[in-house]
Amino acid sequence: MKNNIFGYIFIIFIIVIMGFAIYRVKIQNTNNDENGSASSSSVQEIEKGTEMTLAISEFDTINPIITKNKKVQDIDKLIYESLINITEDYKIEYSLAQEIAKNTGNIYIIKLKSGIKWTDGNRFTSDDVKYTIDKLKDENSNSVYTENVKYIEEVDIIDNTTLRIILSKEVKNFEYYLNFPILSNEYYAGVDFWNTEKNNSPVTTGEFKISEVTNNTIVLEKNDDWWNKKKNTTINKITINLYSTVAELYNAFKMGSIDLISTQNSSYQNYVGTIGYDVTEIEGREFVFLALNTNSSILSDVNVRKAIRASIDKNRVISNSYGDIYKTSNFPLNTSNYLVDEGEENFYNLEEKNNLLASSGWELKKGTWQKNINYKTNSIQLNLLVRANDSARVRAAEDIKNQLQEQGILINIIYAGDSEYSSSINNKNFDLALCSVEQSIAPDLTSFFGNKNFANYSNSEVNEIINQINNMTDENELKAKYQRLYEIYNEEVPYIGIARNKILAIKNTNLIGEVKANWNNLFYNIGEWYTEK
Repeated sequence: MKNNIFGYIFIIFIIVIMGFAIYRVKIQNTNNDENGSASSSSVQEIEKGTEMTLAISEFDTINPIITKNKKVQDIDKLIYESLINITEDYKIEYSLAQEIAKNTGNIYIIKLKSGIKWTDGNRFTSDDVKYTIDKLKDENSNSVYTENVKYIEEVDIIDNTTLRIILSKEVKNFEYYLNFPILSNEYYAGVDFWNTEKNNSPVTTGEFKISEVTNNTIVLEKNDDWWNKKKNTTINKITINLYSTVAELYNAFKMGSIDLISTQNSSYQNYVGTIGYDVTEIEGREFVFLALNTNSSILSDVNVRKAIRASIDKNRVISNSYGDIYKTSNFPLNTSNYLVDEGEENFYNLEEKNNLLASSGWELKKGTWQKNINYKTNSIQLNLLVRANDSARVRAAEDIKNQLQEQGILINIIYAGDSEYSSSINNKNFDLALCSVEQSIAPDLTSFFGNKNFANYSNSEVNEIINQINNMTDENELKAKYQRLYEIYNEEVPYIGIARNKILAIKNTNLIGEVKANWNNLFYNIGEWYTEK
């Protein structure tokens, strides 16, 4: 009996020892897992590089209102700030401005954010805004932003954070034009603004500040005192390499020395190769279109205008005339603009063309569309106006002519010099005109729908909408009005959109993160970028 008792005790002892051992192993494994996770997380954080490299060729100055270099203007968006920003979908958002109020048709009150400081410690005030506007209006100024302040007649400082701006006339969507970089009045006090060495490294209020300048590089550091605490950017240092030529820049990118470049060169692969990078296409601001003179005897018929649209293969025009650096386009506003939801319209439809012309009494005879008007047989014969010194546009006009003539519509191209072209456009001395415009940052469609528009087009509903949107501030109401303009544009066909240029953002695969951009700003998504070590 006693032996049995000792046996039981021994068994219980062994079970306790084993249980304790299992418990220790589990605790150890748990600790190892936690330490491993922390270590893994730490390693992952270490591997997420916080430095990136950009590049500029043919550098002139980093001063944003003096530079003529588009690449400098792009990078300056990271350094300098404006009263308002333009978002990725072309909305207005306040930046240095706290509020903007329109008092009358040509008077605006601007309230600035308070507490913002320049990187030299001085306060940002109304004086800085007035100083910048004065410099942009200076007779020495040839800035890309000079047009933004063209109609500013007077700037009155009410107090340190409030200004009154008086325009010489009412300007539609004027708030959009306040998208110009602001410079420090105090920093430039007493120096020649246009020639001072202070332009090598101006003070800023932006997300990044200039920390070092050499003959070959400009180094930006994250501005730890930046007022916008909502953003948390992984990148804290940007080195900008300066090159004499674009060829040198391309070669440096090919060798992996640069993380991101942008180009409008359709032959870029000849310089950077075909591997080791990702390409993002960005819609540009150049819009190529046909204006149809709606007062022309033949083009006053909307069915004929639609038939011409249905006869043109835009992809063929682009392929033969513009190349890979253009894409098909329909409407004057960019497709990413929040004001219009563009569909995937493809109006090229030869069968539809036949039906449209037949419904208006035209008949296809001996390869041309004919119609008996006032006892006389008439063909569809149209003059196509094109600027003679624009070789790409001339090629496009000739391709459009060939396509229309293949469909029985006769075209005579008028190759006009600059003055003749401008005169013909202004006097509407054409049937068709192949035009190209640089899109404004503001969603102003006056040139397309307003008084004396390109197409001599008039529509009472359109006129009413154009007048209404001038004073609208509600985004939903504005969007409804612009959407209706888009619908009428497609229904009435006063214009036929042909093409829009593309900007290519070429990103080294070492740079991680999606490029979200428009032609106004390349760096909307920089907060989510990092480099892979």
